Amino acid sequence: MTLTNWAGNTAFRAQDVHHPTSLDELRQLVAASAQVRALGSGHSFNDVADATGDLVVLDRMPDAVEIDSAARTARVPARMTYARLAPVLNEAGFALANLASLPHISVAGSVATGTHGSGDAVPSLSAAVSALDLVTADGSLLTLSRGDADFPGAVVALGALGVVTTLTLDLVPAFQIHQYVREGLTVDALAHFDDIMSAGYSVSLFTDWRDTRVWLKRTEELTSADWYGTTPADGPRHPLPAMSAESCTIQLGVPGPWHERLPHFRPDAEPSSAGNELQSELLLPREHAVKALRELYAIGDAIRPVLQISEVRSVAADDLWLSPFHGRDSVGIHFTWVKDPAAVLPVLELVERTLAPFEPLPHWGKLFTRRPPCPDRFRSLVGRLDPAGKFANDFTRALLGE
Repeated sequence: MTLTNWAGNTAFRAQDVHHPTSLDELRQLVAASAQVRALGSGHSFNDVADATGDLVVLDRMPDAVEIDSAARTARVPARMTYARLAPVLNEAGFALANLASLPHISVAGSVATGTHGSGDAVPSLSAAVSALDLVTADGSLLTLSRGDADFPGAVVALGALGVVTTLTLDLVPAFQIHQYVREGLTVDALAHFDDIMSAGYSVSLFTDWRDTRVWLKRTEELTSADWYGTTPADGPRHPLPAMSAESCTIQLGVPGPWHERLPHFRPDAEPSSAGNELQSELLLPREHAVKALRELYAIGDAIRPVLQISEVRSVAADDLWLSPFHGRDSVGIHFTWVKDPAAVLPVLELVERTLAPFEPLPHWGKLFTRRPPCPDRFRSLVGRLDPAGKFANDFTRALLGE
């Protein structure tokens, strides 16, 4: 049986797939392999995790979470998904500052590709990492912590430095969230873009570049009946207007724990289009957001035939070298496409051309055609930790210019 990614648009080419059950077994496997990559939950839409030699899946490794209440950190197995981690943290009175739309994704894979949620004041999931352990090319175990010179290059690293085994994450006190859906946001409301995006702890705009809804997640109730010309949804909504909201987290302002409101989808239900999709996302400096969004509304007729839905989110800056948010508060413009690569590709290229004046950077785990330049310091870090290219694949070689 061929192993594929989430959407089935990438078939992994590995000769062997391994499921080590201990750290020692993993270290021996990496040391003996000529070429090896790690695979998380497979929720990438390109070949970032592909391998032509050995592929390791850590789903049989120990999965204990170690919470340090005094330091407000948790040491987390790389294999763990946010769906499994979040209830453990909440039970202990803690939370992560943010979560992605899907709790089904693995912590290590999300971090390695710069995955994010939404919130003006909240950075990406990767920015929560304060330390990580990884198995390097000779089978050694390397620990890097915030403050170490190489640490900002090792968090969002696309698997190019080794196999991450554990991550230490910053925690905040557990909190409650109200989730609302507002309908009928007009293009004219973009004049109030900053006010809209800052009106909640986490805010998402879902649009087909004609009709737009707002997913508003707040720590306090929304008391305003007239909110930027929108009306409250009269029942639960799915981000895809034609789909049932049964798989979505609870809306209508009913308060609930952070991990049951920040994601759009419930962990016990199939998310989004359940793999019947392709995805792209471009991240822009916040100051370009309104002009960029107006340009996309202007080409909406060309986008809609191959689009399921777009999502607009805000992300705070971080200091991680390969992060799309490095040194810049950003707005992410996400595209969930129909599952037809031949039809999607020319429209994706049109979107990339349209956004080119606005300094876009791609989400590393999604489809894109314009590869950004690689920072010299990351290229140097790869050269020091993996001089023979044991963890390299086509994706990382293209990034490094090899």
